[in-house]
Amino acid sequence: MQVQDHAETAQLLAELRLEHRDLDAAINQLASAIGRDELQLTRLKKRKLLLKDHIARLESKLIPDLDA
Repeated sequence: MQVQDHAETAQLLAELRLEHRDLDAAINQLASAIGRDELQLTRLKKRKLLLKDHIARLESKLIPDLDA
């Protein structure tokens, strides 16, 4: 992986982690609300899981391949 690719991936990771934290806060707030929207809550949770998977894939790209 080139240095520029590494920097871009690291920047994207930071943005995705921030969005993941924001979703976590929104989910917690919505979950504790009276008369909460279960459909919206489910959608936010699904989006959060997709972000977690995307973050994991990007993190694995940052790990250098080692020759066995």
